[in-house]
Amino acid sequence: MKLSLPIGKGLLYVLLTLYAVITIIPFLWALSASFKPLSEIVSGEANFFPKNFTLDNYKLIFLQEPLFLRWLFNSVVIAVCVTILNLLFNSMAGYALARLRFRGRHFWFLLVLAVLAVPAQVTLIPTFLILKAFGWLNSYQGMIVPSMVNATFIFMMRQFFVNFPKELEEAAALDGLTSLGIFWRIVLPLAKPALAAQAVFVFMGSWNNFLLPVVILFDPEMFTLPLGLNSFKGQYISYWNYIMAASMVFTLPALAIYAFFNRYFIQSVTFTGGKG
Repeated sequence: MKLSLPIGKGLLYVLLTLYAVITIIPFLWALSASFKPLSEIVSGEANFFPKNFTLDNYKLIFLQEPLFLRWLFNSVVIAVCVTILNLLFNSMAGYALARLRFRGRHFWFLLVLAVLAVPAQVTLIPTFLILKAFGWLNSYQGMIVPSMVNATFIFMMRQFFVNFPKELEEAAALDGLTSLGIFWRIVLPLAKPALAAQAVFVFMGSWNNFLLPVVILFDPEMFTLPLGLNSFKGQYISYWNYIMAASMVFTLPALAIYAFFNRYFIQSVTFTGGKG
């Protein structure tokens, strides 16, 4: 029995290592391809190291593609606003469903659960029609407002606050804090692990979103990066060298936000809701 544990643990490490290698190989190929000319990429040779190393792909997207920096700016503005609004509204909704007593609380919780079962594609046409009625097509608010709350993370925050120690809130109430004051001064600062996990997932979802922009954005100056990258693909030729270079730039903000929230993100995975 003593020998089986190290063997099982070693097998687990081997499987995780294989999975990591399989996962990272496409990324490494894309990174390599971003430094290759188009002719070398389409030649069909599966080489990870460029034979004709070049920085022309990056020079073109930054210096010769007039809209690339605008696409990057649009993506940053939309993703940051969506993330901040989600952190605020999802947390408030989750706390209200977990702690506050009001008429219809169970109904609203069941409604949130029902929304989880509805695919995003089903709501795409109603979203388009509503935005058209408001005159918000091809605008920042048209991209931000429909995404500023998320039923998945309302449920996640509700479960987090259900397990939150009530003693802390009761002590704050004895000190004279209102429900809003308890939420802002006590609960929210201690919810950093859950907020960090939410921030990572919401930012990644908004940053990689392609479906909503392709429906409501039609002015090239309003394109986000995922939609802008699609313009490098033509009917007869696709400029994979430019796509790969732009994709590498596209991954940097996502890596940065994960690195920034990594410590809290790991805490959120191990958080149990009890006292430490």
